[in-house]
Amino acid sequence: MSRRAADFQKMHFYERFASDFDSVVNMYDTKKRLTVVFDELLKNENLKNKQLLDAGCGTGWFSAEAVRRGARVTSMDLGKQLLKEVAKKARSKRVVGSILKMPFKAKTFDYVICSEVIEHVTDPGLALKEIYRVLKPGGILVLTTANKFWYFSLLIAKLFNLRPYQGLENWHWYGQLRRMLEKTGFMIREMYGIHAFPFVIPILNPVLDRLHFGRKLLAPVMVNIAVKCQKPR
Repeated sequence: MSRRAADFQKMHFYERFASDFDSVVNMYDTKKRLTVVFDELLKNENLKNKQLLDAGCGTGWFSAEAVRRGARVTSMDLGKQLLKEVAKKARSKRVVGSILKMPFKAKTFDYVICSEVIEHVTDPGLALKEIYRVLKPGGILVLTTANKFWYFSLLIAKLFNLRPYQGLENWHWYGQLRRMLEKTGFMIREMYGIHAFPFVIPILNPVLDRLHFGRKLLAPVMVNIAVKCQKPR
């Protein structure tokens, strides 16, 4: 199998995994990211009747919360099986598409949420350019992604078969991601970390919650990165 074909299969892994995804996902992490996205980074934003794209929506947790807050939500992912799962959670417009080439006109959306997606595509930089293209001037991107500082933990998990995911893993360093966003044209409004250490041991989750106060100071060495950035008007 060619490298290109292998990468294509890995990009579409989550579509094949759709019916099992919610049964294996770590809900502590999902709920933490929902809190970060909506209650922290978007807390001063009025989403009511705004056009919001959930880019790489997975099974729809972020789409559902955006709908609950009054946004006009478009949920986009690579295949129909994922979107069937979205339909169980959210009354959103569901579109099959890739963040590398989105089926939308330029300047369509007021907001884009993209949580734990860009590291799973072949060209994260191109994905950021596409998000920039479909945002309206003044539009907001809220992004979360894995921090390459912790990439060694992924290798350990794969070695001992502790991680059920088989998608692409193009992680970025904290400073590298900032430079990519700024090069694309975004203005960084907020940027910090999520999870001071991996969230795989439930008994330690309260410790993670307490350490969240240090999300800005510890950001370059935390497990995930959260960013709110804006397309200039």
